[in-house]
Amino acid sequence: MTASRSAIRRLDYTAPAYLIDRVDLTFELDEHSTRVLSRLVVKRNADTAEGTPLVLHGEELTLEAVKLDGALLSPEQYTLSERDITLPAIADTAILEICTRIDPAANTALSGLYASNGNFITQCEAEGFRRITYYLDRPDVMAKFTTTIIADKARYPVLLSNGNRVGSGNSDKGRHWVKWVDPFRKPAYLFALVAGRFVALTDTFVTASGRNVALEIHVEPGNLDKCHHAMAAAKKAMRWDEERFGLEYDLDAYMIVATSDFNMGAMENKGLNVFNTKYVLARPDTATDADFDGIDSVVAHEYFHNWTGNRVTCRDWFQLSLKEGLTVYRDQEFSSDLGSRAVQRIQNVRSLREAQFAEDSGPQAHPIRPDEYLEINNFYTWTVYEKGAEVVRMYATLLGRDGFRKGMDLYFKRHDGQAVTCDDFRAAMADANGVDLEQFGLWYKQAGTPVLDVEGVYDDTARTWTLTVKQHTPATPGQPDKLPLHLPLTVGLLDRRGQELPLRLSGETVATGGSRVLALRNAVETFTFVDMPCQPVPSLLRDFSAPVRLNYAYTDDELVFLMANDNDAFARWEAANTYAGNLLRNAYHALGRDEAAEVPQQFIDAFAKLLANEQLDPALVALMLELPSENALFEALNEVDPGRVHQARQTVKETLARELRALFLAIYQRLNDGSAYHYDGDAVARRSLKNVCLDYLAELDEPMIAELLANQYRRADNMTDRLAALAALTQRDDGEPFLADFGNVWQDDALVMDKWFALAATSSRAGALSRVEALMQHPAFSLKNPNKVRALIGAFCLRNPQHFHAADGYGYAFAADRIIELDAINPQIAARMASCFNRWTKLEPARRAMMKGELERIAAVAGLSPDTFEIVSKALAV
Repeated sequence: MTASRSAIRRLDYTAPAYLIDRVDLTFELDEHSTRVLSRLVVKRNADTAEGTPLVLHGEELTLEAVKLDGALLSPEQYTLSERDITLPAIADTAILEICTRIDPAANTALSGLYASNGNFITQCEAEGFRRITYYLDRPDVMAKFTTTIIADKARYPVLLSNGNRVGSGNSDKGRHWVKWVDPFRKPAYLFALVAGRFVALTDTFVTASGRNVALEIHVEPGNLDKCHHAMAAAKKAMRWDEERFGLEYDLDAYMIVATSDFNMGAMENKGLNVFNTKYVLARPDTATDADFDGIDSVVAHEYFHNWTGNRVTCRDWFQLSLKEGLTVYRDQEFSSDLGSRAVQRIQNVRSLREAQFAEDSGPQAHPIRPDEYLEINNFYTWTVYEKGAEVVRMYATLLGRDGFRKGMDLYFKRHDGQAVTCDDFRAAMADANGVDLEQFGLWYKQAGTPVLDVEGVYDDTARTWTLTVKQHTPATPGQPDKLPLHLPLTVGLLDRRGQELPLRLSGETVATGGSRVLALRNAVETFTFVDMPCQPVPSLLRDFSAPVRLNYAYTDDELVFLMANDNDAFARWEAANTYAGNLLRNAYHALGRDEAAEVPQQFIDAFAKLLANEQLDPALVALMLELPSENALFEALNEVDPGRVHQARQTVKETLARELRALFLAIYQRLNDGSAYHYDGDAVARRSLKNVCLDYLAELDEPMIAELLANQYRRADNMTDRLAALAALTQRDDGEPFLADFGNVWQDDALVMDKWFALAATSSRAGALSRVEALMQHPAFSLKNPNKVRALIGAFCLRNPQHFHAADGYGYAFAADRIIELDAINPQIAARMASCFNRWTKLEPARRAMMKGELERIAAVAGLSPDTFEIVSKALAV
């Protein structure tokens, strides 16, 4: 069983006994034996009693010397453990000097300072700095850092850290040094160091106040031509933050470094962001439209953290959503302003529902501000990030855009340079707008996805339409009973022609537009709209105004009507998605009764009208045509047979392909016009619709379709089209030669090979697990590289439900074996992989028993990390 570690609880928070004013760090880099010298100016907190010991965090360090105010301490003068060093009471102010040695090459956990492809990289969030030197490694201890890096000049010509470069020179034995000073206080989790052989793309940004900021993107040699999109994204993000929120960059340089060995997508270290190569490197022939979109979003996200996370940071890790939820909201808004706001919103909601709603209804359910944790790395979750962003969005919906900006301005005015809480952010929003947001604070405390049961009644005589909303939140682990939440419900009412009716509530004197934000606060709310000339068709939860499940008894006719007429793009997509979801569930149940899974003609006709409507944004049409995924259908069922889920979806998809073949083919041919690749909104939209049509056509076993797929694969001048053709081919028996060709052509490009691994792992053809096991021996695969693990093992376990849930249970045994193996290498990645077992209780009895058995096998492993143990034990506790 795992090594014991006590749960950390939010309500046990106490202020640090000591603070650190300044940190001077000197690194003498060596791959196996790096020497770290730290000089700390330590101050006793004013509220700390005299005689209180000083406890500094430290893990996997070799301590060489400790000096207190210049005097060398003997081992008897301090207490050393595996996790900390304790010194007896010190003076109100003292200078503490510590010398440690670490082994970066042995650091496969990729936390702290580690070696990667001959380079040095750090990752200190959440608690990695304690693997570098002894320190008060908590976010509410903010200090000014000075960093000097000494290294072999030939092997490590580039030496980077936080802040501004203030000095450099040559040293002895072929070494050189660079000194960095960060003028802003920061917690240790924002410290960064990078050293190695890098080449840089450089540029300049002129801020709104006229300062010149040097921009640098550092990558390994050979990748420089793939950085231009990321550089453009950084400049767009910097300008957007000035214009939207009045926030200007504050250092002389903004630097990005890309590495392939990284547990996360990217990290916002002050002035020196470290990125996974996935979110930096892109060329049209190697990256898809989705990759380019992802780079825009992640570059913006990390840059936006400079204010929402760095200048104002978290008091403790329970407040993680304070910085992450807020910054996700900001990057979503940036992406919406950059492209199609409607498409961006739908994509965000679709991801939220598939991943976060499942998290909310499973064993790992937690509020966006958790109450306790065993391992903080396990709370970098969909709930903290994406649901956290939805909570921030609700402030903007309730207060309006101007009101939200007023709240942000007050937040920075009050808290710049501080470590604060979610309650401080909520107070700034409330105080800036003069509103009561006390009840809104429940969003930070309660787990689970609220459910809104909605009914509408039309009174022909009174010409009124009455909306009744009942809200409740299902029980979650540790929270059986929930209170009503304060949330916005945006509604519109359409007449028979599809026009918005002017909305006037009972008691109001004039109508105010065709869309209304209703603020819900009680378990049951009633709203009566007057002057309704006819029974309306309600358009509910417009723009997905709150992260809830909404139940309304729409008829199929009403859903088709909304698909064709609603001018709220999200509501229009939602109608199509709801209709398709209902149809898939009906098909699933029909197959369970050994009946044919039928597709109503009305549904086929509705899809045909969508395809024929050239006035709609092609990207919106593409989204409306995509059937809910197998994972989404899985979440809507109980006692699930995953094989039948796959069969139901395939039956509906094949029927649509067959019935609408001519339309799919005509639109594909119209959009496949041979024009050269461009990355802009219109071109991306056209490609998305073209490739959705191709995906449907690929369901047809026809020589002409096989030739069409092969031609797109061979002739494409961009990765978006080539990968779309290959993705369709991998689901067909004639696709294997194309998959082999792709692997041969791109075997030297790590990121493209990740796409190849993922396609092989998610194929629905027989033998998927055998292919995955064989590919683990491929020269391009490494269990030590998180990107490879996510691309091959993660894709199979999380995105191939048909084969992962194979009736023989081999998929579960494979996943458990890999999780156990990974736990000894990189516990963070192992814990993330373990999430594939989270929904075991939803399965039919035979599979449920097999999954539980594998969870128990993982939990019984001696020395299991706290990361993995926490996930597995919670899954077993349901």
